[in-house]
Amino acid sequence: MPERYGDKVTTSLAELPKTKASTIGDHKSPLFELNGDNSLTKTDAVKVDEKIVLKRKLTLMNGVAIIVGTIIGSGIFIAPTGVFFYTGSVGSSLLIWAACGLLSTVGALCYAELGTSITRSGGDYAYLLIAFGPLVGFLRLWIALLIIRPTTQTIVALTFAQYAAKPFFEECEPPENAVKLLAGFLTAVNCLSVKWSMKVQDVFTAGKILALILIIIAGIYQMIIGEANSFDKLWEGNYSVANIGFAFYSGLFAFGGWNYLNFVTEELQDPYRNLPRAIWIAMPVVTGIYVLVNLAYFAVVTKTEMLSSLAVAVTFGNRMFGSFAFMVPIFVALSTFGGVNGVLFTSARLFATGAQEGHLPKFFQLFHIEQQTPIPALIFSCIMSLVMLLTADVYKLINYFSCVLWLSVVASVAGMLWLRKTKPNIPRPIRVHTALPVMFIICCIVLVLMPSLSEPLNLLIGLTITLAGIPFYYVCIAWRNKPRCYGHLSEKLVNLCRALFNTTIIESIESSTD
Repeated sequence: MPERYGDKVTTSLAELPKTKASTIGDHKSPLFELNGDNSLTKTDAVKVDEKIVLKRKLTLMNGVAIIVGTIIGSGIFIAPTGVFFYTGSVGSSLLIWAACGLLSTVGALCYAELGTSITRSGGDYAYLLIAFGPLVGFLRLWIALLIIRPTTQTIVALTFAQYAAKPFFEECEPPENAVKLLAGFLTAVNCLSVKWSMKVQDVFTAGKILALILIIIAGIYQMIIGEANSFDKLWEGNYSVANIGFAFYSGLFAFGGWNYLNFVTEELQDPYRNLPRAIWIAMPVVTGIYVLVNLAYFAVVTKTEMLSSLAVAVTFGNRMFGSFAFMVPIFVALSTFGGVNGVLFTSARLFATGAQEGHLPKFFQLFHIEQQTPIPALIFSCIMSLVMLLTADVYKLINYFSCVLWLSVVASVAGMLWLRKTKPNIPRPIRVHTALPVMFIICCIVLVLMPSLSEPLNLLIGLTITLAGIPFYYVCIAWRNKPRCYGHLSEKLVNLCRALFNTTIIESIESSTD
């Protein structure tokens, strides 16, 4: 039986490196980690009934910080240009940012019910697996593997590349090949050194927040002295249905991560009260920051400059911070550097969960013996992201993956309503009013259909790739009596990965999806 230690999963206590458990007194005594000098340090785990479980150490404010810190990433530094590009209106852009925050808040509350009633790992994949069965669950995993995760990672990497290259090309856009090379380098380094990139992320998250605060203060100052010219003709712009939908895609991309607190529910103190409270506090805070940052951008940067620069924060910094302007792209680029790690980290563990269910090849279950990192899954994620780098157009990538992403979110929330009918007796510590998920589903369907009226290709490609997973499922997953050569090939691949990367198969604690 596997056991969980902190954030590491191992097949037995014997495999825990430099660790031993205290069994003095009762079975709930704390565990200690053996340091290099043989001293003991108390860890964040306790032993209960011969299992190692996490202590509930996260307070309400910790939960708020997790949501805020996860959502505020690269999006706010690149999405404002996209929102304004599709609306052409300052007033409409600010209104869309506020609406994106409201929609994300409703989605986060729906996911709070999902995350506390379905407690196994895997996010949307686990929710759809339990609500609608293995085929639908597999299709969610399939599009995550081929579309959602690699595209998200590529967008973040391209954001890093734009901000890292922009100081060297102040008067023009950085060359596309240079941006691709930087993004590819970032992706590869995050795969090779997950631990190091996480340290970078921790250090520069504070810098990222500081940069946003400075932008807001500078924008307010600019408005006070009366030099904000972009607010003339506030509502003049493009109001086609498709353009509004694309503008929402860019705005909602910046709010990505509103469901991440679900993944640490087991560590949250009094989670059934603090989870919705954290959402109600964090989401208005993030929405307020985003609206104020965009207000500051428009107060300083002209409409023409906004449309001509992906790295709008650099243009803002050059105008307002003088000799200290170089700090803005540094903070953005380095915080984004660590942000790719978060995408890689969660992607690899999602794929490992799918492999444990038998929905992906076994090599996705392989974790490095000492570092506890899923090396083969990380390498696969890296390869798929590099394929996406065939284009350096961030907004095309956002539009491409958003329609598929939001359809999968609709399916998850619909699964929540379906479970209320089919499994009314499962525990639901958090239960939202039915009007919220119904309203959320309607809004998301409209959001997907609006851009498809003028550019249906993105939706058609996404649906085609999704449906292509059905024959793959029946041939590779549901078909039980496969030829022996299939099993031999799978074992050879697993053994090759074991030998190359010093990995071993890690089983999940959860043995059931019920």
